[in-house]
Amino acid sequence: MSIVKINAIVVPKDKQDRFEERFRGRAGEVEKTAGFEWFELLRPLEGTDQYLVYTRWESEEAYQAWESGQDFARAHEGGGSDLAGAGSPAAASR
Repeated sequence: MSIVKINAIVVPKDKQDRFEERFRGRAGEVEKTAGFEWFELLRPLEGTDQYLVYTRWESEEAYQAWESGQDFARAHEGGGSDLAGAGSPAAASR
């Protein structure tokens, strides 16, 4: 059975274009990771600044292996904390 990880990221309106640009230009390494199945970036609903980053994995072990590896670190470098709103968690897995 697959597992889903959803990260909720608050991005101020003035930084949303740059945030989306970073996802469009991402290296795409996660797609090559063993156990990776799917990715979606969901835009905020009207009246909120919260994006949802949805990933699906074949198992918790596959996700944990990616999260603890160098590919995860490379995918998350480059100013993400500058784009997320002050005082909000950068990501919260569910």
